[in-house]
Amino acid sequence: MRDERNLLLIRPYKWNGLWVFDDHLRGLVHEPFVSGADKILDVATAHLPDPEHGFLAYFSAQPFPGATIVLEWKHAGTGGDWYRWEEKNLEGWLCPALQKYFPDPPAKLYVDIQDRSHDT
Repeated sequence: MRDERNLLLIRPYKWNGLWVFDDHLRGLVHEPFVSGADKILDVATAHLPDPEHGFLAYFSAQPFPGATIVLEWKHAGTGGDWYRWEEKNLEGWLCPALQKYFPDPPAKLYVDIQDRSHDT
């Protein structure tokens, strides 16, 4: 069972060729992943069947069981923050929408990617 206290969840999908997500509670609709974050999602979802139609991305600033991706904060830039997935030698920019989840960018983001069959 997941410890839900520190976990956040988004459901990214492809829209007009871009990885995006919606979070109506935070005023986000078709919020895009760009500048390397899209490539991170391509690699992170390669094992999923049909991720373009949606998948689950659990994330937290704290380690949690099942998190297989660790993104390390590198620096701020262009209004957002750059993170690195060291294991895959990838870097990506997370836009200012990150501030809707964390008041300050976490030193690390822990992520678990799952297909939609785990959606409840």
